[in-house]
Amino acid sequence: MEIVNGEIKLRPLRKSDAGRLVKLADNKKIAKNLRDGFPNPYTNSDAVNFIENVCTREGFFVFGIEFNGEYCGNISLVVGADVYRKSAEIGYFIGEEYWGRGIAGKAVKLICEFGFSELDIVRIHTGVYEYNPASMKVLEKCGFNKEGVLRKSVFKNNEYWDEHRYALLK
Repeated sequence: MEIVNGEIKLRPLRKSDAGRLVKLADNKKIAKNLRDGFPNPYTNSDAVNFIENVCTREGFFVFGIEFNGEYCGNISLVVGADVYRKSAEIGYFIGEEYWGRGIAGKAVKLICEFGFSELDIVRIHTGVYEYNPASMKVLEKCGFNKEGVLRKSVFKNNEYWDEHRYALLK
């Protein structure tokens, strides 16, 4: 499935994306804003394993983001289970060379539309580390509301950080 809006396309990841994924993801500025499951350094085997394994898991909807036909990042929705089955967590990253172009916001809007219409969910949520105001701004521009701050709930790079929780309702 592909989701297109002008210069932005969300599409399934391909095995052929592995090399480009390594070039985009092997960046400390990106890794510091993501969970520790996102390796740094980011190797070719990390990219291949991600594309082969994570993208095929039940309840995981992972897309490559294309900007003007160029693969530039990933975005995902992970649908909850049990009493959380009508909610999904959003996650995304854009390669540094593409920052500041409005790509993340357009991709977030597209995947939220997909989640609400195709996955029958009613809530999309995420957490953002306190030192990532750019991602908070993206979410706010897309209509997400800050629901709260979980003080010192994240242990990243040997320090404790606040996590800002955001959500968007259908």
